[in-house]
Amino acid sequence: MRACIHRGSQQIGGSCVEVEHEGSRLLLDLGLPLDAPANTPAALPAGLALPGDCGESGLLGILISHPHLDHYGLLAHVPPAIPVGMGAAARRILQAAAPFLPGQPPLPAPGWDYQSGQALHIGPFTVTPYLVDHSAYDAYALLIEAGGERLLYSGDFRAHGRKAQLFERMVDRPPRHIDALLLEGSSLGRLTDDAQFPSESDIEAQLVTEFKATPGMALVHTSAQNIDRVVSVFRACRRTQRRLVIDLYAAAILQATANPRLPQSHWQDVALFVPHSQRVKIKKEGWFEQLQAHAAHRIYPEQLAGLAGELTLLFRPLHQRDLADAGCLAGARYIYSQWEGYWEQGSYDDVREWLDQHGIARVPLHTSGHASPVDLRRFVQALAPGKVVPIHSFRADRYPELFPRVEPHADGQWWPVKGAA
Repeated sequence: MRACIHRGSQQIGGSCVEVEHEGSRLLLDLGLPLDAPANTPAALPAGLALPGDCGESGLLGILISHPHLDHYGLLAHVPPAIPVGMGAAARRILQAAAPFLPGQPPLPAPGWDYQSGQALHIGPFTVTPYLVDHSAYDAYALLIEAGGERLLYSGDFRAHGRKAQLFERMVDRPPRHIDALLLEGSSLGRLTDDAQFPSESDIEAQLVTEFKATPGMALVHTSAQNIDRVVSVFRACRRTQRRLVIDLYAAAILQATANPRLPQSHWQDVALFVPHSQRVKIKKEGWFEQLQAHAAHRIYPEQLAGLAGELTLLFRPLHQRDLADAGCLAGARYIYSQWEGYWEQGSYDDVREWLDQHGIARVPLHTSGHASPVDLRRFVQALAPGKVVPIHSFRADRYPELFPRVEPHADGQWWPVKGAA
């Protein structure tokens, strides 16, 4: 078996790896680069051959590690006959999100639905997905076996989220005899070697502090698809006697998880607020049954001012007009709980201006979806692979300082899974 990193050996985002054995091929992820100006075919990795039909050129399918655009976004340019594997809940989340998003967001073609620890047999390959702790819901590491050789693709993972026990389980009972470990290193260069990111429990505790100090409505700007963070916000609401307010998009995402332990729109301490843009969409698309399914505890604009001190809103920029019109921003606090790069790069300049206009302070409160260097070392030590191949990192140069048997490979370079290149 041999492998090629088509993109990702020297960057974060846009990951794409190809494995080949006796003429049969699999792709592991097909992500949109974070710096891509647009999602067009021009963003496909150079040298990647995508056939018109499944089976041409030996391509058996595409295996997506998790539902973040930088790992699946270029599926938009893949022939629909090529099967796509991913977690069943991740697939449902992408389908639930699509009607709310602009344009035509990429959706995976039918294929394989992962179950953690259960092997899939795809041509000459045996693929075993392992559920991991990550900020994307239903994320997996992928073990690829063929010809008696074993490659583990870590995907994106961490050890400080609400599913940290998955990391500990992998470290305690790792898959054995790994010939090559494709290891993400997003945190390298962002943390010192002995530092740790805050845990989701730490985030929850800080949210409690912020909510208690907020006389008005708490606005938490985070992704509804970051389920761990939504749970942290909800738990902090319960601890401060607030109600979590979600919109129809967030309600659809939470329902798509099919996890009854996660907050849902019908829970007593969850409320639904439908902003103007979604009301327009409901009327245009005839989403009345979907609205009714989530409207058990719906609240309306005229109620917001009177209830503001009891509410925490899962905020998105589309809420700005509604909140201003409702006159409910006295004593409000804005908590930014996403990657800081979006803010620094100007993605939320309109939010910045809106906050300034209403005299609302910004409180940054976030943690990474990626493993710290400490946890990366624990992971490598437990798996003891034949070699460690850098991916999804701007600091591949740091790998030899942290891990044994590092074998870097440039984008576009083919290399044997077992033995030295």
